[in-house]
Amino acid sequence: MKIRTKVISASFAAVMLFGGLSTTVLVQQVEAATSTSKVTWGVNLRKAPTTSSSVIRMLKKGEKIVVLEKSGASWLKVKNVEGTIGYISSSSKYTTKDSGNSGNNNTTSSSVEKVIAAGMKYMGTPYEYGSSRSNTATFDCSDFIRQIYMDGLGIKLPADSRAQGSYVKDKGTVQTDWTKLKRGDLMFFMSYKGSSASAYSGVKKSTARITHDGIYLGNGQILHTYSKESGGVTISKIDGTHWEKRFLFGGSAL
Repeated sequence: MKIRTKVISASFAAVMLFGGLSTTVLVQQVEAATSTSKVTWGVNLRKAPTTSSSVIRMLKKGEKIVVLEKSGASWLKVKNVEGTIGYISSSSKYTTKDSGNSGNNNTTSSSVEKVIAAGMKYMGTPYEYGSSRSNTATFDCSDFIRQIYMDGLGIKLPADSRAQGSYVKDKGTVQTDWTKLKRGDLMFFMSYKGSSASAYSGVKKSTARITHDGIYLGNGQILHTYSKESGGVTISKIDGTHWEKRFLFGGSAL
């Protein structure tokens, strides 16, 4: 198991040097310091913890972010749903803790973030239909989802998208309205028939064949891979695109 979290605590560094703590316990302690928050007022995401630093972009009201750590008295180091890390003001007017992060929900949220973080490290990995399940040189859609669950949580999902869809359905209730999905839910799609809504008007989606899947990031975005032309593992917008029209259902694999 590789530790991908940057540990800045001197005590943690000493532990790593002298082997006094297992990697599992170390990761748990580091992740315990993070929390998921919601942006309540538009705030600039900057490259460094200073107002003179360049702005990456403005985080909009309603966006969810992971607070990684405090940086001095006035800044928070955060990660947004796209996986971009930067700094925002620590003023309480800009963010509030996500009310869903308590009890079992907190455990689920932590697991979701591990899976998404595992997926982000494969950004740009080439697409290959029928890719080998024994290496990470290339992915097709279901191979990618299977790999990030193994990397992030040690969970081995079925090898193809249709079986993964059945796996999610067996876990509980699924959503046919993508706008009601939660961050980390898996999304399942039918074949491409065109970019217009009319191309899908006669389709009975409840029985349509699954041909693609990906993981929902929130804020109308999906992390997935679907073609060589798209650049391999990528993030796509859902709203107003053929992905919205092709969507069949989604739900949690946890």
